[in-house]
Amino acid sequence: MAECMKCGKTLTADEIALHRKLFNRGAKRFLCIRCCSEHFDVPVPLLEQKIKYFRETGCTLFQS
Repeated sequence: MAECMKCGKTLTADEIALHRKLFNRGAKRFLCIRCCSEHFDVPVPLLEQKIKYFRETGCTLFQS
């Protein structure tokens, strides 16, 4: 299981996909949604909305 490189939290598939979408598709190390929100200075609910949007628009990183 992948862990957040900042806080050590075990990551979900959506958190890994979000990191790859926002930072680098080839990333091997990831940030959890909370640390990602701190990095971009945006609220977590906004990133959760983006995950839903990316999934609905067919982004292959967010397949269930």
